[in-house]
Amino acid sequence: MVSRKLVAGAVAAILLLAGVAAAAIFRPDLAIRVATGFVAHNLCVKVFVSGLDPQAVFAEASDRAGIRRLRHLLGYHLDATARTVEASTLGLFRSRAAFHEGQGCIDLHGARQPYLLRSDLQAQKVPKTPPLLADIAGRGVVEPSDPKLKAALDHAFEEPAAPPFRRTKAVVVLHDGRIIAERYAAGIGVETPLPGFSMTKAVVNALIGILTQQGLVTPSMPAPIPEWRAASDPRREIEVEHLMRMTSGLALDETNSGFDPSSRMFLHDDTAGFAVKAAMIAPPGSRWHYSSATTQLLARIVRDAVGGPEQTLAFAWRELFNPLGMRDVTLEFDGVGTLQGSTWMLASARDWARFGLLYLNDGVVGGKRLLHEDWVDFCIAASPGSDYAAGFWTNRSEHANAKARVRLGIPRDAFFASGDLGQRIVILPSHNLVIVRLGDSVDPTGDIRGLGRLVSEIIAATRP
Repeated sequence: MVSRKLVAGAVAAILLLAGVAAAAIFRPDLAIRVATGFVAHNLCVKVFVSGLDPQAVFAEASDRAGIRRLRHLLGYHLDATARTVEASTLGLFRSRAAFHEGQGCIDLHGARQPYLLRSDLQAQKVPKTPPLLADIAGRGVVEPSDPKLKAALDHAFEEPAAPPFRRTKAVVVLHDGRIIAERYAAGIGVETPLPGFSMTKAVVNALIGILTQQGLVTPSMPAPIPEWRAASDPRREIEVEHLMRMTSGLALDETNSGFDPSSRMFLHDDTAGFAVKAAMIAPPGSRWHYSSATTQLLARIVRDAVGGPEQTLAFAWRELFNPLGMRDVTLEFDGVGTLQGSTWMLASARDWARFGLLYLNDGVVGGKRLLHEDWVDFCIAASPGSDYAAGFWTNRSEHANAKARVRLGIPRDAFFASGDLGQRIVILPSHNLVIVRLGDSVDPTGDIRGLGRLVSEIIAATRP
């Protein structure tokens, strides 16, 4: 008869082997490095680009979902002279980011030196012609004259008595093309560039749209990715539109857990090079799942279409930012010079609002069409089984999330760019409104209820 001690020992050995096998498969060390990488990069951009206090930024970054469990183990070192940030957990799993003038912060991986842009950013920012977009405000903060608008901003900046906190940093309201109300948190002003996180995806949408208007790229074309061109490769059937709508069928699902491929993409110098290797798990167009990595593939398509990293920067400023009068913008690039199109663009709240006006005005600025005539309608039509469109989220959907937003007071025709921690550009064609909200909300929904209240109160205040 087998002894109980022998059985217990065997069970323990099996559990140990299972644990080792699970660790080898799921790589919790990589998940922790995703967390420290986010903290390092977030600190780098908000300190060296936005000019914010590092201790306050670290406290907010470590309160983010998925990182909160590690926050008592996290530490950071900021070198103000070298303009680098290192974050670690218990002194291990170190991640580093470095600031470079003109291209924000770059994640550093190992000893390899990242690609540094050789172009003169200031030269790119000098427009050859005046902006097409009329000025949206004077230099000073626009204080609301209507008590209802003031109350709406008061509510947007209110903090609950207990977590999750909202941490609103900026709100800008445009009506009929002019700012009618705006407010900023302490230390932030009209020119402070703030990260849009996944609102950057909408900017990539615009760059693809401009390339489409110029006849260089079309949504219906097979994705111009050489690695997929073999006759036996099923990925050759993936079209640009599938990447835009996150219906590529690639194994690039995003869960923000640190265990998913879209999160681990940021552990690589060549983010798109990591994404391009993903296998196909469903036919293109048959399945939707949120995925930053598919937008990073679009960023590489933009880079290749215009000729390289320097040309990407020049293209964005010449064709998009300068015509819109956007001045306080920082585009970030990965270690090989691909635009960090899924996540990392910073801009002032006013500049994010200017970008929203491009879509409110159906892609036309100052009488010039920047986006193809049916581009906006195409990009805000819901993808199958989702309230996601193409770079934007949309209420023009039968999805439960869209219907819930309508019940909160965000109209049926609304669509919006959305980023982590509650970054939003809400575009309301029926009311001729653009509303920008930036902040660090750790509410899992990005404080969607607060956004609904803000939108409904602004509509009430501006209704004739």
